[in-house]
Amino acid sequence: MVKMKRINRTNDYLFKRIFGSEEGKDALIGFLNAVLKPPPGQELTSVELLDRELDPKYLLDKAARLDILAKTATGTLVNIEVQVVNKYNIDKRTLFYWAGLYYGQLGSGEDFIHLRKTITINLLGFNWFADAGKYHYTFHIREDQTGELLNDDLEIHFLELRKIAGLKRKPQNDLEEWLLYFNNIQGEEMEEIAMGNPGIRKALTIEQIFLKDKKERRLYELREKAVRDEISMLAGARAEGRVDAICMFLDVRFGKASQGLQRKVRSISKLEALDRIINQIYTATSLEDAGSIVDNAITR
Repeated sequence: MVKMKRINRTNDYLFKRIFGSEEGKDALIGFLNAVLKPPPGQELTSVELLDRELDPKYLLDKAARLDILAKTATGTLVNIEVQVVNKYNIDKRTLFYWAGLYYGQLGSGEDFIHLRKTITINLLGFNWFADAGKYHYTFHIREDQTGELLNDDLEIHFLELRKIAGLKRKPQNDLEEWLLYFNNIQGEEMEEIAMGNPGIRKALTIEQIFLKDKKERRLYELREKAVRDEISMLAGARAEGRVDAICMFLDVRFGKASQGLQRKVRSISKLEALDRIINQIYTATSLEDAGSIVDNAITR
């Protein structure tokens, strides 16, 4: 296998070019079987791609959704989306888009019996759930006490990439192999996984073709820039919110005497330092205590 250049596999443009293309169907089917875990003998062998062709003008749009939509042989809809940036609304966002896909199956006057199961799969580049050892969450609609399934039409998966990277052990199943692939592992470890996983092997082959295409690489880089800009924008907004909260506390608690310290706080741009301050500032019983908390957070 040709040694590959470093690449970000959660770049949603690259993801779409691999898993949302006809030549990448084998990779897509392998990934879906790993996530959905169908019973033996019922594995997916084919899918129909339904997503629209990507318009390059949206590559720099930070709000663009470069997701994949496929239909199985039984009519089940499967939507896959990569979420690198934590916008703190992934639960509502997922339900909103799931509902749109489910509702959108029916034309005017069609009977509800024609509605088919709709599955959403979210690949997350951040941790959303608290359990540090659990990286795959699956949701259905069930009765609270008995656990009885209302119906099987709603199925939502969340896959947290950071958690699988933190396990620091060899993958134990196909899904863990795929999640390590999306964690951008390289070299011998990746080659060993690909030898036993034909879907990943296919994805790597398409990657190599992708990297040799200057136009595709340029579009990939444009998408990387859009995501970096979004991360920077969100981090800036969160930093500003923390600064305002800290300064408001200082002003209410210590009045005009705290204005010098407030100016120091407003000069801090690192989100980590602001987090340390906001986690401790409310314990300050004097302006000197507050100053020490700020100074310690800056120097750590």
